[in-house]
Amino acid sequence: MTALSFVPAPGANRLLRMVAAHARMEVVLLVRNGEQLLLALGIPLLLLVGGATSGTVVDLGAGRRIDVLTPGVLALAVMSTAFTSLAIATAFERRYGVLKRLGASPLPREGLLLAKVAALLCVEVVQLGVIGAAGLALGWQPHGGFATVASLLVLVVAATAAFASLGLLLAGTLRAEATLAAANLVYVVLLVVGAVVVPLASYPDSLHTAVSVLPSAALAEGLRDVCSGAGMQWWRVAVLVAWAVVAGTLTARTFRWE
Repeated sequence: MTALSFVPAPGANRLLRMVAAHARMEVVLLVRNGEQLLLALGIPLLLLVGGATSGTVVDLGAGRRIDVLTPGVLALAVMSTAFTSLAIATAFERRYGVLKRLGASPLPREGLLLAKVAALLCVEVVQLGVIGAAGLALGWQPHGGFATVASLLVLVVAATAAFASLGLLLAGTLRAEATLAAANLVYVVLLVVGAVVVPLASYPDSLHTAVSVLPSAALAEGLRDVCSGAGMQWWRVAVLVAWAVVAGTLTARTFRWE
């Protein structure tokens, strides 16, 4: 009798493979969701094209409209994915018991959150590529070389951490319907008064300090500075990191998996 060549090896796979597999599934689910695709690409592209071709309907301050508008739309895309989409999707996963079951799987809860962040970054790469290409086609002229790209990546990663922490804070503490309403409300409020599309210089002087410490303003203004060739203002990164630390700490203490 020959020995069996197959030897069972029960046990969980390596953490990185589990995280990669779950991140891939998160991306597929997002691509299949029309509402999230609208938030991720539809609305930002409409704002970019409409704002670039609408003349002076909205005052964007000094400079070429497309050069002011494109970094703001890039910031909006990051906010829509890392905050609004994540908050709503996670809240309904918690409501339907998906998080509870995933929390009991071999993938640890820390790995689940890591996979969600990895999926966000994958989606954002596509968003930034598509919106950046659309901006270039409309005449956007970013300045700088490797330093500009590196600074942009730092801002996007810090902003993703900040917005994702805020999104999970909502999703882990509120009911799904309340998270849906709150996430969309915050999205609209930041779009209107968060220096996303309209630059901070166009706001009244009395509001500059209050608006500049919002994560939306820190990201959008940081991207405008970098893409205009003015260089990185690191205090904007510090603002985003502070939001990420505070919201992340609160999320760790209050997040409910069911």
